[in-house]
Amino acid sequence: MQLLVGATVALLALAGAPYAIYLGLYAWIRPSGVPTEKVERTPSVSIVLPTYDESGIVAAKLDDLLALDYPMERVELVVVDSSTDETPEIVREYFADRDAPDLTLIEETERRGLAPALNDGYSAATGEVVVKTDCDSKLAPDALREATAALADPAVGAVTGTNVEVLGGSAVEAGYRGIQSHIQQLESHLDSTLIFHGPFSAFEADSIRPIDPNSLADDTELALKIRRGGDRVIFDPAVQYKEASHSGFVRRRQQKDRRGMGLIRLLVQHRDALGRYGAYGRVVLPFNWWFMIVSPWLLVVTMLAGTAAAVSVVGRGGLAVLLALAGFVAIGQRDWLGPVQPLYSLFDTQVSLMRASVKLLMGHGDGTWEVDTDLREDFE
Repeated sequence: MQLLVGATVALLALAGAPYAIYLGLYAWIRPSGVPTEKVERTPSVSIVLPTYDESGIVAAKLDDLLALDYPMERVELVVVDSSTDETPEIVREYFADRDAPDLTLIEETERRGLAPALNDGYSAATGEVVVKTDCDSKLAPDALREATAALADPAVGAVTGTNVEVLGGSAVEAGYRGIQSHIQQLESHLDSTLIFHGPFSAFEADSIRPIDPNSLADDTELALKIRRGGDRVIFDPAVQYKEASHSGFVRRRQQKDRRGMGLIRLLVQHRDALGRYGAYGRVVLPFNWWFMIVSPWLLVVTMLAGTAAAVSVVGRGGLAVLLALAGFVAIGQRDWLGPVQPLYSLFDTQVSLMRASVKLLMGHGDGTWEVDTDLREDFE
């Protein structure tokens, strides 16, 4: 019994140590704003938009892009389409009577996945800065100006932004994104951040590298390769966007599991970067390895050990630990945990990372994605 209790306490201490270190770093550095000198400029920009059966939302996305506070004569739009519906016809018609921005429409004869589509789009882009955005997201009007100002620093090769509103009303996802923003600000002040976001990521064109055709984390992979090439890749809270997310526990899993699979696989593929590239390899990557790969398994082991310890002490009544966990999930899912609600958002993410690890071990995961009609309704 004492061994089980001691093991549970040790596991809890081990699980919490990296988070405590990050909290200590945050308190010491107190990061705020973007960690670079911003200079106002208007380089030519290519916006790469991958589309697949987006007929219901693509016009709204184009409206969103043309509403950006940036000179449209300095912008080109590169649409890479593999649709089976009328999406390309809608795009062509939309630009039929417009002089700016310039349109390049790449129509693929087969659906090969997001990464090959992006490689084609990046190759076709002619702008000094290349922006990738998703069709089911909305950008703040000043997103391009903020991003290009951050990229004016010659040491910075890529910049991503923050999700200021979760379309669809997922309080749990909004809570996690808030925590993630703080983490990414700290990482950017230390050196560079790891995770880049599909709704908005901007890259210096000269820094772009080809993406693995089977990648499930295309934006983050490109940013990681740019950092390995010598440029910093940063998070700028002034670059803002909105993205849809499911509010239901079960329905949220598919979206987050896929993201988790891509990030875990990417970390493993680039494991040789650990310890290299300054604080990026010595601090940022080890923490993300812990959070995404080690911590989810450790969480499961800790819960099992804690339940076994409780049963050894009070008999069957110790199973109340599992009931308490179920209650935590039920209450947290409804956003009723008050000041400790962020803990549930972290737990929810750990669940998906655990599921993602299992799926990868089972050989699941390819570069294609399923159209989520419910999320598209939230965008509309």
